[in-house]
Amino acid sequence: MNFFLIRTAYSILLTVFSPILLASLLKRKEGKPSVGKRWKEYFGFTPPLKGNEPIWIHTVSVGETIAATPLIRDIKEKYPQQDILITTTTTTGAEQASKLSDIAEHRYMPVDFSWCVKRFLKVTKPKCMLIMETELWPNTLTAVSNSEIPIALINARLSERSCLRYQKFQSVFNLIANCLDKVLCQHDDDAGRFSRLGLPSSKTAVTGSLKFDISISETVQTEGKTLREQLGANRPVWIAASTHEGEDRTIYKAHQQLLNIIPDALLIMVPRHPERFSTVAKLGGELGLNVVSRTDKSQVTTDVQVYLGDTMGEMLTLISASDICFMAGSLIGDRVGGHNMLEPAALGKPILNGPSFFNFKDITQQLVDEKALRICESDNEISESLIRLFKDPSSCKEMGQNAYRVVERNQGAVAKTVDALESIVTAK
Repeated sequence: MNFFLIRTAYSILLTVFSPILLASLLKRKEGKPSVGKRWKEYFGFTPPLKGNEPIWIHTVSVGETIAATPLIRDIKEKYPQQDILITTTTTTGAEQASKLSDIAEHRYMPVDFSWCVKRFLKVTKPKCMLIMETELWPNTLTAVSNSEIPIALINARLSERSCLRYQKFQSVFNLIANCLDKVLCQHDDDAGRFSRLGLPSSKTAVTGSLKFDISISETVQTEGKTLREQLGANRPVWIAASTHEGEDRTIYKAHQQLLNIIPDALLIMVPRHPERFSTVAKLGGELGLNVVSRTDKSQVTTDVQVYLGDTMGEMLTLISASDICFMAGSLIGDRVGGHNMLEPAALGKPILNGPSFFNFKDITQQLVDEKALRICESDNEISESLIRLFKDPSSCKEMGQNAYRVVERNQGAVAKTVDALESIVTAK
């Protein structure tokens, strides 16, 4: 199919559905930062940058921004005179990017209309574009490529499911692939799938997953210890990290079963999305659990059974204060496909996970093989695993050590990625 016809059909569909997308992005949500007066940036009305010809890094949302942070800092360290621009789609991603304001500027990513992207490019004039993972928008890629700006896909992953979908629409993938100068993959399997779709091997390289290059700051460790003292240094504490709608009741039921055996156990409950904080707290109360929210700053007495993590950007601190981490997003079938369990692994925590983890298949398998992670199918299995681990501290400690070793042996992706990008970053 002619590329022009593909883009025309795509643009028509985008025109139809973009109001829904924009309404979701611009809607004020409880606990989420607001776009405010910056909404015009979605249409390419971007304020001028302080720097010139920046390296443009698109990180979509919070997770991608956190994963890209070590890379961004390494690029700045290697090229101190080079300006850097970070774009995100979400406001929570923008909030995370603001933590890099000492070395990079932030703008919102324009909607994938050619006229929006061209206006953005006219103001920002980037020397290259680096895209985290698989955020591939046809009109954006075409506009950037037509402006002779090199494009690299970094930390790229392509699941078998996505590969099969692209094969059904090979012309669409070809349109995208023709715009890419480099694709730096997380794993050999990812590179193999890109190859199956026809991407030349000269464009691909395997650099590892940036998410393994986690650096746990002293601040996080100190804050984690302080929080643990507040929660109870000697009581068993576990965390359910990044829960989604449909998982909370299962987690609470598992905790209730745990309390029947270990009455002083404490659950740190952390919903994935801020707008769900109050709903999750209310559900806990309805189930008869004593819930205290972090933002309440109330004393966590021994009768408190659930500590709700209703803040943003503190996940590492909350995990650090726990003994065991259950990684959510894994109990609701194919809706999410799990979340990255490398943060608890880097903190040396034993990990429990639900049966759905297709987005992190390789990482999960490595952790399972090293006896660092257990798959739990139900609330009964979660509670049984928790009871076994809390009653066997040596086994709990060994699982955590195994998890840390998996992270340690996979590190180095940041350095490999920076080296692989040299020809693009230094191009005139």
